[in-house]
Order: sequence, then C-alpha cells, then structure tokens
Amino acid sequence: MKCLYCNSTESRVLDTRQADEGSVIRRRRECTACGRRFTTFETIEQTPIMVIKKDGRRESFNPDKIRSGLVKACEKRPIAALEMDKLVREIETQVYNSLVTEIPTSKIGDMVMERLRKLDEVAYVRFAAVYRSFCDIDTFLEELERLRGAQREAT
Repeated sequence: MKCLYCNSTESRVLDTRQADEGSVIRRRRECTACGRRFTTFETIEQTPIMVIKKDGRRESFNPDKIRSGLVKACEKRPIAALEMDKLVREIETQVYNSLVTEIPTSKIGDMVMERLRKLDEVAYVRFAAVYRSFCDIDTFLEELERLRGAQREAT
C-alpha cells in the first residue's frame, strides 16, 4: 500500500477493524519511511449485475430502486424501515448469490412479492398493482382471490 505522503510502498498495519456490517475492512497503517499514519479500506469487488427491463433495456442492479418501490407500497402501513431494509438486503443477497450476470426485472419483482406477501398483505397488493400492471378491476380481483386462496391454505 502506497503512503499518501511520501509514496513509499512499505507500511505496517497498526489496527484492523470491520466496518459497514462486516462488508468492509478498515486498516490503520503507519508508513515505515516517514512515520505518518493513514487509513485504508478493503471491500469485496462485486461483479456488476445487469437488470433486463421489460422493454429489453439493460441497466445496473440498484437495490435503492427496490427500496423505493417498497416505500411506496408500504406507505401508511405499520412496517418499520428496518424491516424494509432487511427485505432489501435479503433480495440483494439472493441476487448476488444467484451467480448470474443478468437478471430480469420479473425475477426481482417475484422475490419482492414473495416476501411482501408474508410481511403485509396490503403492501403486497399495492406492489402487485404496479408490478403486474393491473389494467382493470378483473385482474385486480384475480390477484386478491389468489391471495385469499393462499391464506386459506395456510390456515
């Protein structure tokens, strides 16, 4: 690691700590040439995952877009922000663990809906209305009946 002050490549590690929930390692270093201290951070290099949109366009996977959709679906519902963050992290982990480089938005939407159904039925229906593009009352009622059927099976 190059020293910021004298460009020497020799340094010693004084302290190592985990940061950002264990996904980053923070190292405090001291340059052996000039004696000055500096901090470095190590992160895991992630392979970029591309999301295939419905119209065929591709864009980088962005968990913030999932969070944004959840916030809209969960508006005025008794769902804590921590629960939504946990849901986003679960989906992000599942996407990265799938070991694919491209994933369709439909798969991501299914992952969100699967978790939302268990979390809050109203938020699930709100999300489904946008995700599945309910164009009339019949498709909306079909989804409600599907939800009722799943609820009956569970009890």
